[in-house]
Amino acid sequence: MVKIRVVIDRDKCLGCGAAPATCPEVFELGSDNGKNKVVDKYAVETTSSKSIGVVPGELRECIVKAIEICPVKAVSMEVVEK
Repeated sequence: MVKIRVVIDRDKCLGCGAAPATCPEVFELGSDNGKNKVVDKYAVETTSSKSIGVVPGELRECIVKAIEICPVKAVSMEVVEK
C-alpha cells in the first residue's frame, strides 16, 4: 500500500487556512499556534515549527491540491512506501 509522508513548515505557514479548506481529511489549523498541521489521525510529529504525518496514498490528489494552493509553499510530500 502506498503511503505519503507530509511535512508542513509551520514557521513558514501563514495560518491562512488554504490547505485545511482544500484537504480537511489531512490538514487542520492547530489550536496551539493557529498554523497548519496534519490531523491527529495521521500525525507522527507535531511541534511549533513543523508537522509531519504519514497518510494513505488514496489521499494523494487531495494533498497535491493543498500543496499547490499554499501561498508560501509550506507543505511538501514524498512517497515513502509502495
